[in-house]
Amino acid sequence: MSSNKGGFADIVKQAQRMQQQIARVQDQMADREIEATAGGGAVLAVVNGKQELVKLTIDREVIDPEDAQTLEELVMTAVNLAMENAQEMVQSEVNRITGGLSIPGLF
Repeated sequence: MSSNKGGFADIVKQAQRMQQQIARVQDQMADREIEATAGGGAVLAVVNGKQELVKLTIDREVIDPEDAQTLEELVMTAVNLAMENAQEMVQSEVNRITGGLSIPGLF
């Protein structure tokens, strides 16, 4: 029976190590920036690894007061794509640590 306790303790320790590694990766990813564009580069969104919008650039040529809807759609597209790419970047690093296992409570 004590061997089961040792096995469980080892699993808990391994999970804790993974959690620490994931926290380090999240900290490292926070400083990385991901860019995405829309409208052929007319709108540029830059998101960090925390999925925070850190920069938004809009080409003046697409600013049309008579057509705000198009600009709104371009901004949403660029921001959403940047967010998605940032999430994929972080998830890829987490998968590298966990071997692709989905472990509830770790991330």
